[in-house]
Amino acid sequence: MNRDQKTAVVEEIAGELSGAEAVFAVDYRGISVDQVAELRSRLREADARFRVVKNSLSERAADAAGMQELKPMLVGPTALAFVRGDAALAAKVLSEVARRLNLLEFKGGVMNGSALSADDVRSISRLPGRDVLQAQLVGTIAAPLTGLARGLNALIGGLAIQLQAIADQGLVSGTAPATAAPAAEAAPEPDPQTTETAASDAAQSDD
Repeated sequence: MNRDQKTAVVEEIAGELSGAEAVFAVDYRGISVDQVAELRSRLREADARFRVVKNSLSERAADAAGMQELKPMLVGPTALAFVRGDAALAAKVLSEVARRLNLLEFKGGVMNGSALSADDVRSISRLPGRDVLQAQLVGTIAAPLTGLARGLNALIGGLAIQLQAIADQGLVSGTAPATAAPAAEAAPEPDPQTTETAASDAAQSDD
């Protein structure tokens, strides 16, 4: 590999480091070409890429990407998994393959600018995947709402039963109450002329 080719590889690796959500470093000694192909296929499901690059080039790429936390892990045969998607799922794939093949020892990694130990990566591999966590979150949020809806339905149902029981006992009826009888019409005022005539007749009678 000439100088220009090395420069191109360093730039490519630096770009992958900068764009990755997480980077995991593993010791790849003993893994076959076919096993690497299978691992790469499974990691694609987590939007991750598995690459074997010379440590010297990876160190230069780490410097270019501002990811110096990765450099202490670049000792001995080292492969890098660049994770753009679900870090837990990618770590889980690496862990399952390592356990099945008895290969791929974790060296550590970097996530969100923080260095990870080998134990950290193994702990991440035991976490649920992003989709599972999101489903659990939705279920946690929806559970109180479901309980509230059930409580309201029970309250409304109980109120309807009580009202029906009161109606059955005759304490309420469906007929509107009778309106009050209209007030008696006021007596007509006496005619002034008639009153005056009656008074005159009474006076003559006294005479």
